[in-house]
Amino acid sequence: NPAHIPVVEELFRDRLAELANSPDAFRRLIGIYDPPQGEIDFIGAIADLLRREYQWPVSRKNIALTNGSQAAFFMLFNMFGGRFNKDDNKQILLPLAPEYIGYSDAGLNDHLFRAFKPNIERIDQQTFKYKVDFDSLEIDKGVGAICVSRPTNPTGNVLTDKEVARLDQLAKQNDVPFIIDGAYGTPFPDLIFEEVTPHWNDNTVVCLSLSKLGLPAVRTGIVVAREDIIENLSGMNAVMNLSTGSFGPMLAHELVKSGEILSLSQNHVKPYYAEKAVWAEDYFKTLCRDLPVSLHKVEGAMFLWVWMEGCPVDSQNLYERLKQRGVLVVSGHHFFPGLSDKDKNEWRHSRECLRVTYSQDKEKVKRGLEVLADTLREAYEN
Repeated sequence: NPAHIPVVEELFRDRLAELANSPDAFRRLIGIYDPPQGEIDFIGAIADLLRREYQWPVSRKNIALTNGSQAAFFMLFNMFGGRFNKDDNKQILLPLAPEYIGYSDAGLNDHLFRAFKPNIERIDQQTFKYKVDFDSLEIDKGVGAICVSRPTNPTGNVLTDKEVARLDQLAKQNDVPFIIDGAYGTPFPDLIFEEVTPHWNDNTVVCLSLSKLGLPAVRTGIVVAREDIIENLSGMNAVMNLSTGSFGPMLAHELVKSGEILSLSQNHVKPYYAEKAVWAEDYFKTLCRDLPVSLHKVEGAMFLWVWMEGCPVDSQNLYERLKQRGVLVVSGHHFFPGLSDKDKNEWRHSRECLRVTYSQDKEKVKRGLEVLADTLREAYEN
């Protein structure tokens, strides 16, 4: 779950009170279906924001809402991937594994994803970074779309502008859409700690969310794409959901319309996580300075990605040991959807990583990191 940031919660509490105290707004909030495309006023405010801030040539016809970004990816992946007829099966290409665990079961057909191992750049003894291995990427007629997350859950990796531009070019050359999962990215909640340029064109599908801003329970996903894709998504929404929920759009509408959502992200949400990231990274590296353990460079999101190089105990067994000690992490082997069985078996790295969340109470995170370091030390020594 995202952190509970007091200034953010107070703002939305006040906005909810305003809606509850307005008979017309309250009636719209709970008693009127939105169109399958989503709440039109909110969509218009999003379009205005993207034109104003990024000069993206978008209108209301380029935006649809979904009941959470997870629903958006289910629809998009099965729109562009899967079985189209007996002899035409398309896959979603994930150019940089590891990738988001939530993609794994999003296909109506098996083998929906095709993933590729990254190049690993050593920054220093305790820090590394994943980069796209363009020399190994294979894009053929069996690819229906290219998808990346920026920043990435679980690693906190942020694709560079050059990587994004090159992937965009490859997508255009192969006449497939380029999907960017921006649930943690720009313009909100802006959990990117590097200088990067937001990217969109009519071959790009950008997916945003209100969840990491501090509204995970309202389940509001936002898709920015060319008009025919939005029309298809709206049709799928109508079949699957009848309409999308009004709660998130109405809570956030005035923030988006005024642009305050940007200052909220940049002045409160992003600094909150950035401060936690710096502290957690430094503290964990201090705890593990005598171990062959390193962290992915923390460039965004809300996770530490721990690489226990050469550890005799794999990540799933470490997860079990930590769970018995009251510390919950996620075994890294879950984050490689689409990687071939051969690569998984031969690439030990996929079983040497853990995802650790630093978004919660500092004292709990501190204790959890200490238990993790002690458990790793025992694993290496025994």
